[in-house]
Amino acid sequence: MRKNTSQASLLICILMDIIGYATYSIPVFGELGDIVWAPISAIIFYRMFGGWRGAFGGLFNFAEEILPFTDFIPSFTIMWIWQSLRRPAGNRQSSQILSP
Repeated sequence: MRKNTSQASLLICILMDIIGYATYSIPVFGELGDIVWAPISAIIFYRMFGGWRGAFGGLFNFAEEILPFTDFIPSFTIMWIWQSLRRPAGNRQSSQILSP
């Protein structure tokens, strides 16, 4: 049985966005959490997407996490969708799990 790696990637992206949102769950600590999470998030973003998209996206992600009132933007998920739509049709994996 083959695993659908793009689905796992989407789940990781959603998890990263949820972690970014979680800093708002604790009042006052949220901004300190953003200061800690922003560089970590930018590095993860760069490692996941690489190339110029990863570098530019990492900078955008850092700014989105560090600036107040912008944590609602799901930058990981947006990049995953953008990357998935830009892949040639032959390289896209089906959403079904196929067995040999």
